[in-house]
Amino acid sequence: MAAFVRVSVARVAVMMLALGAAPLAQAQSAPAPVAPAQASPPSLPQADKQQIKQYKLTDDNFGRLAAATREAKATGIPPQAAPDASKVRSLDDLANQAMAADPRIPVLVKKYGFTPREFMLANIALMNAIMAVQARSDPSLSKNLNQTWVNADNIRFVEGHQAEVQALLHGQ
Repeated sequence: MAAFVRVSVARVAVMMLALGAAPLAQAQSAPAPVAPAQASPPSLPQADKQQIKQYKLTDDNFGRLAAATREAKATGIPPQAAPDASKVRSLDDLANQAMAADPRIPVLVKKYGFTPREFMLANIALMNAIMAVQARSDPSLSKNLNQTWVNADNIRFVEGHQAEVQALLHGQ
């Protein structure tokens, strides 16, 4: 477990970038300068924040997310830049920015059975859960995570799927 927990938050951000999603939470050690980390942009409506908290990772959606990630890497979809926070007022805005970054991303998202919104939710849920697990061993990371948006079921999912999450984080 200790090795799993030590996976850097920067690596999680890289995974998110490879998926075409925005890095919504990064530690100060992350390679690109970004605004202070949060699990979700502060400008999101309450309904979107609730949907983030309620989204549940499953074997199915995690498997599709991992497959999409591997295919994105294999097809050369480049890492995406952080979203323009001034244009993010909802999860849909965030998803639309990610989808517009490369014309192959929407096709990939659809191929794996996600809507752009659900793709974004799955990414945020996974990242939040990984960061929450990491924060248990490194309390300094907890400042990078808004605990009110973390789903305890997703933390248990990540803890129960350590090998698969490790493989995904390492590009396998």
